[in-house]
Amino acid sequence: MIKVQDLHKKFGKNQVLQGVDLEIEQGGIFAILGPNGSGKTTLIKSILGMVIPNSGVIKIEGKPIKKDWKYRHKIDYLPQIANFPSNLTVQELINMIKDLRGKENVDDLRLIELFKLQPFLKKKLGNLSGGTKQKVNIVLAFMFDSPLLILDEPTSGLDPISLLRLKDLINSEKEKGKTILITSHIMSFVEQVTNDIVFLLEGKIYFKGSITQLKEQTQQPDFEHAIASILQQSYD
Repeated sequence: MIKVQDLHKKFGKNQVLQGVDLEIEQGGIFAILGPNGSGKTTLIKSILGMVIPNSGVIKIEGKPIKKDWKYRHKIDYLPQIANFPSNLTVQELINMIKDLRGKENVDDLRLIELFKLQPFLKKKLGNLSGGTKQKVNIVLAFMFDSPLLILDEPTSGLDPISLLRLKDLINSEKEKGKTILITSHIMSFVEQVTNDIVFLLEGKIYFKGSITQLKEQTQQPDFEHAIASILQQSYD
């Protein structure tokens, strides 16, 4: 599904990605993890075409994405921070995104019901709480039926019930055979929903595999201690 070969990216003198090689198969849920500044956001934005690497190749479904913007039609994206136009209502934003994407079989009504957004449809986005904005963000990301989903900190601001609904939603998309990339600082959430993890440190992939394999490699009893062990080694 996604193949990244020898990816490098510099911002000024800061080398953010240093020869990243990564292959993510079709189907399943993959977490891209790492501390702040590890390069995970740059990697995701490179896959999305929002950041242009200095060198290296990214392929989606076997085709290089460089100079081929149409591949983005196969991706649905939930950004960590969504900057909504504050003067639009929730319904106006949903309608605008539907018009821009121009896709059929949009699943917005079911998602609005799932996250109980009906009372907010006529409210302006600038007047919503952070948690409600995140629910709107989730609706926008999941209402199209693309084969690749990229979710950047999807749990941000969600109440416990909405979090459970998000987990169910992610698993239902997985059952359709979709490929889902997730970044999150909430290790319990990652452990509950993902198949494999990719751990970035200083722009390089330190580990790729299952959570069980990571615990075996670090000789730690649980996932959080395994992650902490990796970070401790990087500071030593």
